[in-house]
Amino acid sequence: MDSTSKQAFDLDETESCFVVENYDENEFVDDELSENIELCMDEVDKIIEQSSETLGSINDAMEPCIGMEFKSRDDAREFYIAYGRRTGFTVRIHHNRRSRINNMVIGQDFVCSKEGFREKKYVYRKDRVLPPPPVTREGCQAMLRLALKDGITWVVTKFIAEHNHELMSPSKVPWRGSAKSLVSEDEKDRRIQELTIELNNEKQRCKRRCAAYQEQLRLVLSYVEEHTIHLSNKVQGIVNNVKELENDMEDSDCKYV
Repeated sequence: MDSTSKQAFDLDETESCFVVENYDENEFVDDELSENIELCMDEVDKIIEQSSETLGSINDAMEPCIGMEFKSRDDAREFYIAYGRRTGFTVRIHHNRRSRINNMVIGQDFVCSKEGFREKKYVYRKDRVLPPPPVTREGCQAMLRLALKDGITWVVTKFIAEHNHELMSPSKVPWRGSAKSLVSEDEKDRRIQELTIELNNEKQRCKRRCAAYQEQLRLVLSYVEEHTIHLSNKVQGIVNNVKELENDMEDSDCKYV
């Protein structure tokens, strides 16, 4: 009986030791796994930091230059906006140049938002109630000029990097969107062409309607003229008949006398 209980006690002690050993082994594995995960996360963070530094250095090195090519005006605008954000200024879309043959856009200028000067009529307004807004244009000459090459690519033909004003810190440059969030220049141009064609078609329709109205008016005036002549002839006939009747009456009176 004692030997049996002793064996049972030894068996329970062995099982408890096995459980403790398994628990310690599992805990060790979990700790090792956590350390491996932390090491991997540290490596990932280092890679991300290195990539960001590399990307930042590449972006800083990417400055516009004459001869640089873009697939579209939107790509050029996105590039110049990003360049302005890194440098410390915002970009404004300036006038474009169109072909005299097909009215297609063949040139585009992007300028600093401080380009030009505010017109005096907006500064010295007599009917102004509120004070004028602060001056934002200082005649800055910085700009990027593009020209369409072979109807496919856009080439930088002029670039002025110097600004005549103090630049902002890149972190303080207001976010004004990009080509991905704004309507594309090609889409604007396509819409303008569609509206131009629609306007020309409406103009042609108006011309045709005016010609039809003029023809109808000419017919009415011709009818009125014919009717007037007809009435004049009738009136003249009546007048002649009255004169003849008066003459006959005078002749008859002379015979009786």
